[in-house]
Amino acid sequence: MALPKFSMKQLMEAGVHFGHHTRRWNPQMTPYVYGIKDKIHIINLNKTAPLLHNSLVALETIAAAGGKVLFVATKHQAKDIVKDAAERCGQHYVNNRWLGGMMTNWTTVSQSIRRLKKMEADIENAEKLGLTKKEILNMTKEAAKLRDIFGGILEMHGVPQAVVIIDVPREYNAVREAKNLDMPIVAICDTNANPELIDYPVPGNDDASRAIQLYCDLFVESILSGIEKRLGGAVSKKVTSDMIAEANDELEDKTKEKEAKAKSKTSEARAERREKMAEKIEEKLTEAAE
Repeated sequence: MALPKFSMKQLMEAGVHFGHHTRRWNPQMTPYVYGIKDKIHIINLNKTAPLLHNSLVALETIAAAGGKVLFVATKHQAKDIVKDAAERCGQHYVNNRWLGGMMTNWTTVSQSIRRLKKMEADIENAEKLGLTKKEILNMTKEAAKLRDIFGGILEMHGVPQAVVIIDVPREYNAVREAKNLDMPIVAICDTNANPELIDYPVPGNDDASRAIQLYCDLFVESILSGIEKRLGGAVSKKVTSDMIAEANDELEDKTKEKEAKAKSKTSEARAERREKMAEKIEEKLTEAAE
């Protein structure tokens, strides 16, 4: 399986070139805007095509090195498309609500996932555990809420090595967390987005279902191509060494380091307060003696 190909005709037919209304515009997207028609910005597909190709190469390389990819899209017209795309290539997705700290606070998120799995196991074995109907009902409701949030990352087992985002302004929290972790971001940037935040920006329409479907189909084929190369042993040593082998361990180490620094600062502040208190007490004792 090779890297997927696409044509200008496909991009045009999918409506990739249609941007937002001129009043919804980010000046950072100026280099990618071809012109204006009926107060709608038209995206320059001559700029989109090579950038889209670069993003496909990046995803193929990451998948070939064994990296996990997280698809993120919570808008109505993209939710089902993204879920289907992630499942087709064996990757992960968030399509309902981005929970703060979903990547930067993976330790807490993993605890919630374990809780969800235990809850679902308890519901299945309700008779053996002797649970009442009310307990089962409450657990079912809570499990459904948790599955809406974590359903697409239940088997992720650690932070991903890349993120694919549809609609940058809407998913800004996901973008910010990925940037904090130095994680490669592939994102569709409509005319209201800031492409400077993205490692692999793809200027294009992020509202039309046909356009989103086209992007996702290409991303899926790229990831599958990378997986096939990995299974076929065609991965270069350089690519393997560049990837994060144990992203979760690294994140935990960073978290521990931050906690240690915070504790150190707290202890220093306490020591400083104690010294000031001791000085005040000495001053009062001196005054009383005089």
